[in-house]
Parts: sequence; structure tokens; C-alpha cells
Amino acid sequence: MGIISIVLAAFVTFVVILLIAGLVIKKEYTIEREIIIDKELPRIFEFIKYIKNQESYNKWWMRDPDAKKTYSGIDGSVGFIAAWDSADKHAGKGEQEITAIIEGNRVDHEIRFERPFKGITYSYLAVEAVSGKQTRVKWVFYGINKFPMNLMSKLLNLNKMLGDELQMSLQNLKTILEK
Repeated sequence: MGIISIVLAAFVTFVVILLIAGLVIKKEYTIEREIIIDKELPRIFEFIKYIKNQESYNKWWMRDPDAKKTYSGIDGSVGFIAAWDSADKHAGKGEQEITAIIEGNRVDHEIRFERPFKGITYSYLAVEAVSGKQTRVKWVFYGINKFPMNLMSKLLNLNKMLGDELQMSLQNLKTILEK
């Protein structure tokens, strides 16, 4: 067997292993982080229920300050949509919609991406009183990564990378609210 045949066989074997791995790696994902903020729950909830406020703490909204942003509906209420369109390849294009609000407890979002990739993810921000002056804020992203994105997520360790960015956003939120 020649060297070209060996290299070709190794490449085909590698591709087959990746394909099989992509079929068996779970497609569901959940990324969650939390932080304790030294403020009362009502004040924190009143701030986080507005998507426009994310422009001051959400790392992804802050990625391109020059992105074209459009809004539809009443911010802080179900059905409000904030859309972005950025020339920055990392920010891309998409929209975020408030899908549910449990007053004083949780705000749910659906985030629809068009660029740099098409996809939908779900997110929620939840608050829980730790004491009269302290509140736990939990931010969760979840959804389904179809093949081959499930494989890419695993290979690139997107859970850690996105989780770190999520934690930075929560730290930004803490800094703003504790001023």
C-alpha cells in the first residue's frame, strides 16, 4: 500500500469516526451561570425584565455598539422583540423576543440567529431572594444543536466559552446594580 493510500484511509477513518461521534453525542445543551447581587429582588427584577437594559451588561449586546438595532412592541412585556444587524462577523444578525414573564421571578426569551449561523436558542433570567438585601440571579441558555453543530460544540468546548461570557455578563449586571 502506498503512502497516498495510507493517508487517504486514515482521513476516511477519521471522517467516519467524527460522523459516528456526531450521531451519538447528545444534541440538547444547557449553559447556566448565577451570581449573588447585593440589592433587593424587586429592584433587580425590574431591571432585568427589559431587553434594552441588556445593552449595558450583556456581553453579546455590547459586542458591536454600532450594530443597527430595531425594536417592536413594549419592552418589559411578552412579545417585545429587539433585533440587531451587525457588520461584525461575531455579532451577526438576529432577534430576541420576550416569550414569558413570571412577575418578580423569571423572564423567558427566544433568541433567533440569522448570521453567522442560523439557529434558535432559549434563555431565561431568574431571580431568587437570598436575604432582604441579596438576590441570586440565574441566567440559563438551552436548546438543541443539530448535527454537525452538536459535534462542533463539543470539539470547541462552547459550553465553557459561552459560559465564561455569560458569567462576565452577570458580573457586569452586578456592577451596574450595586452602584
